[in-house]
Amino acid sequence: MARIDETRPFLPVNIAVLTISDTRTLEDDKSGSTLAERLLAAGHTLADRAIVTDDRDKIRNRVVSWSKDPAIDVIITTGGTGFTGRDVTPEALEPIFEKRMDGFSEVFHRVSYDKIGTSTIQSRATGGVVNATFVFVLPGSPGACKDAWDNILQYQLDYRHMPCNFVEIMPRLDEHLTRGGKD
Repeated sequence: MARIDETRPFLPVNIAVLTISDTRTLEDDKSGSTLAERLLAAGHTLADRAIVTDDRDKIRNRVVSWSKDPAIDVIITTGGTGFTGRDVTPEALEPIFEKRMDGFSEVFHRVSYDKIGTSTIQSRATGGVVNATFVFVLPGSPGACKDAWDNILQYQLDYRHMPCNFVEIMPRLDEHLTRGGKD
């Protein structure tokens, strides 16, 4: 399915990783480490990495702050996508999405279904655009982060991936702002 056009140059992307957890630290954050290791191995830049608690305002504030940083192209969050009372990442971020990425959630669930079967319905993975920055909201398990990176993100964040990829449209994500907000 993935086709890499070797005639195109690899363009590294600046990616920030945010773990949402009440209990993790950078030292024992396996999901954040999984994402950081994979994006670095792919040739991208780890622009920043942080952990915030399962608090809507803290999650939203960090993502908005990063989305306004010109040194960050993509934000990947991990954690808080389940159904328990503390799982609030989609509630924190979906209201600020300028554009939703329903296809990301659908493909993530398809990949996840192949690995864990119907248990995939317990995840509310989502994606969207905030301040012309791609935001991907992943579950807090290392396996889910691995599956999302290995099967979706590594390809869509590679400029050489054909027939299309996110990198080639990044410069145009803010066009709605230059048109005066008209759709």
